[in-house]
Amino acid sequence: MMKLYQATGQDVHTVTNLALQLWSDNDVPTLTEEFRELLRQPDCAVFLVEIKEKPAGFAQCQLRHDYVEGTETSPVGYLEGIFVAPEWRKNGLARMLLSACESWAKSRGCQEFASDCELENLTSLQFHLAVGFQEANRIICFRKAL
Repeated sequence: MMKLYQATGQDVHTVTNLALQLWSDNDVPTLTEEFRELLRQPDCAVFLVEIKEKPAGFAQCQLRHDYVEGTETSPVGYLEGIFVAPEWRKNGLARMLLSACESWAKSRGCQEFASDCELENLTSLQFHLAVGFQEANRIICFRKAL
């Protein structure tokens, strides 16, 4: 049996454990605290999907009020991260999670939904194109120490 729902503060450890599989360069305490704070914010939502009462994936979205590359309106719903456990991929779960994020953003007045991925992340690029995103731009970001 599958269950899709919006996470609450009670789900912070489940969200963190899934998010660590996506963002493995983070540590548990820091990511837990970040999600604990995000789950309290009205402009952010995290959706979870469970299969047979076990976590199978998550998606994090939020409203962005600043300029979002390629968009014309504000606020814009923004997919911050999406992950489905390897054993559950290719079953439509990512599409379901994305749809939940899009519906959430639309219910908050958004007319556009956006996302991004690293240039070399071809899996993410293919996913985004397959679910209807259109590439808006490619950029390379720079920094230097002062």
